[in-house]
Amino acid sequence: MLIPLKKILFTLTFNSCLFLALIIGIQNSSNKSKVNLLIEETISLPVSFIVGVSFISGSILGSFLPINFENT
Repeated sequence: MLIPLKKILFTLTFNSCLFLALIIGIQNSSNKSKVNLLIEETISLPVSFIVGVSFISGSILGSFLPINFENT
């Protein structure tokens, strides 16, 4: 029970630090773009923010996937 809680706490801490560094790093970014969703477009956001948030969300979702390396 302690190991899953430790994993979740580490994941949230690590990705929160990455997000904070991302926000600080894009302060002077001038290249902005819109993301085309199925229904509408988003507001103009810096490209580095879009890529960074995609990486962080993938890191969070990937950390919750179980990895079982069993010899079958």
